[in-house]
Amino acid sequence: MKKILKVIKSLFINIRKIIEKTIVIPITKLILGITNKITNSSKTIENWLSKTNTLLFVSLFIALLLFVVIDRKIITYAQSSAEVLKSQPVTAIFNREAYVVEGLPETVDITLVGSKVNLFIAKQSPSPDITVDLTGLKPGQHKVSIKYTQSISDLEYTISPSVATVIIYDKVSETKSLTVDVLNKDMLDSKLVIDDISVNVDKVIVKGAEHQLAKVASVKALVDINNLVSQETGIQTMKDITLKAYDINGSVVDVEIVPSKVDADITISSPSKELTIKVIPIGQVAFGKAIKTIEASATKVVVYGSLEVLKDLNYIEVPIDVEGLKTDLIGTKQDLIKPTGIRSMSVSSITVDIKLDTVTDKDITDVRIDFRNLNDSYRANAATVADETVVINVKGVESVLEKITSEFINAYVDLTGLTEGVHEVEVKVEGSDNRVQYLSKNKKIAVKITKK
Repeated sequence: MKKILKVIKSLFINIRKIIEKTIVIPITKLILGITNKITNSSKTIENWLSKTNTLLFVSLFIALLLFVVIDRKIITYAQSSAEVLKSQPVTAIFNREAYVVEGLPETVDITLVGSKVNLFIAKQSPSPDITVDLTGLKPGQHKVSIKYTQSISDLEYTISPSVATVIIYDKVSETKSLTVDVLNKDMLDSKLVIDDISVNVDKVIVKGAEHQLAKVASVKALVDINNLVSQETGIQTMKDITLKAYDINGSVVDVEIVPSKVDADITISSPSKELTIKVIPIGQVAFGKAIKTIEASATKVVVYGSLEVLKDLNYIEVPIDVEGLKTDLIGTKQDLIKPTGIRSMSVSSITVDIKLDTVTDKDITDVRIDFRNLNDSYRANAATVADETVVINVKGVESVLEKITSEFINAYVDLTGLTEGVHEVEVKVEGSDNRVQYLSKNKKIAVKITKK
């Protein structure tokens, strides 16, 4: 190494001479030329710069400065140092079709020791050859060495860890059904629904150690909504969908899946339905008052969701508190509550005007009784003729009550859980006009239940 340093120093001395000849001397001549043009007042400086000793010292100073700088760099790069290459990948050499290996670290840290020049080169082009050779080893537990093929022979190195304890298993395989799991459902346009997802295979082969295959409860194709080409109705084709194996707890099982990716056709639609908005007063207005009119800024709303959800919806209820209301309620904003399973609505809120007037009442006679929620094994009838109909008292504004007849009223009894015999059951009343209060004057009726 010392011989090399002497050669390098000699090289830089020669470089200094070249610099002196090509830079220092021309600069000196330039200075002399400038001094010739300086007035008599600067004769002293001119004489000093013109002296041979001065020029010699300037040249020597520049040469020494260059030599010191370069010499310090040489010493710095020649000194020994250490560098750690973190998380370098390890490659295992074995028959991957026949065996599975557990316990082998995925990465190791390599510490390199040597001159800074060599370390710098090593960092720029690290060797990819960090290997564990398992060739010829049979199933079972083995202690193996991790080897590193360095690109620069002058460097010393250590590997951490340098030894690993691995277990080799025979690779076995099983056939599993493939299911589909949709990721990022919330990223789908709220007006769209996925009707169907059809993958190009329904069975896959899982390979791995026997104890790992025993953990596999399901294999799923992970359809990510973010990977859709476009969010439009129709059939969208998604390619190279990742497959994952899971245990009964939903944790990923590390096994090989063949094929590792599949394609899928995703059918997207936008089912919708127009529903009536029903404003439902909650509570009773002040004594002597009744609701004359209920007006809303919107009476219809288009809802979006699956066909299964839409078929059971006929209206959207908007409850509004009128308990103790004494004067008209104008311009009250009410939010529409989204029913379960509905993804989007064309109207999210409405404003409601409720006007009051003087209350009156009247009786509606001969309202027939309906029987609800009776077990299919039984039949029900009124115990007497008097129990077949009831009288309903209705309260509201006179102009509203004029239009109310028995056709607008449903009186019924709930027979849930009742069996054979005669039972006294509470009468309940519903009306189609929510501005009116309905009250049965017959609190209970007798119902006779018999087997079919």
